[in-house]
Amino acid sequence: MSKTIKIQNIDINIKTARDDNDFICLTDMAKFKAYDSGVVISNWLTTKYTVQFMGAWEQLHNPKFNLMEYHKIKNEVGTNGFIVSSSMWINNTNAIGIRSSAGRYGGTFAHKDIAFEFATWLSPEFKLYLIKEFQRLKIEENERLALGWDTKRMLTKINYRIHTDAIKEYIVPNKISKAQENNIYANEADVLNTALFGMTAKDWRDKNSKLAGNIRDYADVTQLVCLANLENLNAEYIRAGLSQKERLIKLNESAISQMKSLMGNASIKKLENKK
Repeated sequence: MSKTIKIQNIDINIKTARDDNDFICLTDMAKFKAYDSGVVISNWLTTKYTVQFMGAWEQLHNPKFNLMEYHKIKNEVGTNGFIVSSSMWINNTNAIGIRSSAGRYGGTFAHKDIAFEFATWLSPEFKLYLIKEFQRLKIEENERLALGWDTKRMLTKINYRIHTDAIKEYIVPNKISKAQENNIYANEADVLNTALFGMTAKDWRDKNSKLAGNIRDYADVTQLVCLANLENLNAEYIRAGLSQKERLIKLNESAISQMKSLMGNASIKKLENKK
């Protein structure tokens, strides 16, 4: 997920991750200096302390780090005409702490540990502002996650028993294994996923392989409320003896209607504004 913070009138992009491996854009940070960002980053990389720090970080976090190439670079740093660029460092050492990409939304990004070291080299004052804004961003992010988690927990408690009881009573046959029973529950969950999100849990994972969690973890408050309502409806349709195909059509129609209404709901907007 991409976020932006502002440090001394400079917009700095951050790619946040649920595993706390956030990457901060060095290209944006380098704008603090009055010349080309690529040159600024190379000047920083071509210092013995930076190379040693980067090497230590990679050895701690990267089992595929190329130590032989690292030692070659470390031995040559400081000699005349030797320049370390981000692409050279990545390609030669198989580093993971820095990433470079081209294009409109590209640039050189570094793991937050490394980015803070770069900020120290740029300016102690700049680093302090960066840490302060980064911490503010993470606090807001944690608050949003907490709100989402609480909402999901509340909705799950209300609807889970109704939905699963209906499935167990009307769909799950007698004398089947626990694994078979779980497959039936998962299949019914995908009826709801398809009705609301237009895809199954597997479809979502295939399209978002780099994201942790599942399709429902990334639902907004409006979708969560709608999903809770669909669980109740599906339970009633199951009890009424409707086929899965019939239920899917009805649930999709209901999801479209509910989402149109919920998007203008004042109570929903209050929940979203707390994010």
